[in-house]
Amino acid sequence: MDVRKGGLVTRKSYNHDLLFRVDKVEKGVAALFGEDIRLEADAPVNDLTIVAERELEKHRKKGKEQEEFSYRLFRQDYQLLKEKREYQSTDGYQYEAKIFQLPAKVLHLDGDQMYLQKCIELYQRMGLQVHGIHLNEKDMPHEIGQLIDKIQPDILVITGHDSFSKNKGIKNDLRAYRHSKYFVETVREARRSNPNLDQLVIFAGACQSHFESLIRAGANFASSPRRVNIHALDPVYIAARIAYTPFMDKVSVWEALRNTLSGEKGMGGVETRGLLRTGMPYMEDDEI
Repeated sequence: MDVRKGGLVTRKSYNHDLLFRVDKVEKGVAALFGEDIRLEADAPVNDLTIVAERELEKHRKKGKEQEEFSYRLFRQDYQLLKEKREYQSTDGYQYEAKIFQLPAKVLHLDGDQMYLQKCIELYQRMGLQVHGIHLNEKDMPHEIGQLIDKIQPDILVITGHDSFSKNKGIKNDLRAYRHSKYFVETVREARRSNPNLDQLVIFAGACQSHFESLIRAGANFASSPRRVNIHALDPVYIAARIAYTPFMDKVSVWEALRNTLSGEKGMGGVETRGLLRTGMPYMEDDEI
């Protein structure tokens, strides 16, 4: 069987439950990245099955349907938030006024270049300003300080790949996780720059990450409370909910999670203030 970098495979020993992208093959062992979820794994080449084109099309169609469903839910919430802002800005629609918004700025660090591109496309579809940077998870703690100083984000997303290995320790042992310790270090470094949870909102983690350590380090939201896999796009929905909620309103944890594909088993956090500021009057370019 010809297993190559970039190929799509499933694992026989896990009953072909997940679709993986081959990152590299060395000495009969393949390093794997989840195609839709933020999981990193290793598997012997003889445990892998190359995915047939027909099965791949079925998988992608199902995945696209799930993503579109979450996006429609987000749009419904966005419309309700927009109507509420307009009602408040016009004192109950008593007078006409064109309003403008100061949207939140997102800094998204991702250990996976392909996932980063997917996330950027979703941010743009949602109308959010994002600075996306591809970094190896091990390098994130060393780079985050200067990136915050340069970009001055309102929302910071720290993600990539992760996994828990019971062969390396128990679930409370941070050493049993592939990248959780780097995510934790990155959150701590970010909090040195801005310790206020409502001025810099942080999401951190990936599949099976050590949720408790990330929250203790200073993340507003993190994965994964039940050590389950999370979808590649879930951090974007968390960021969008915070970004489009007025700064005088708080976002409950459930409100932030309800449009994610992973839900409360894969994501959690603490209640956090929104970041959107609305102003008036809106000035056309030729009026300035």
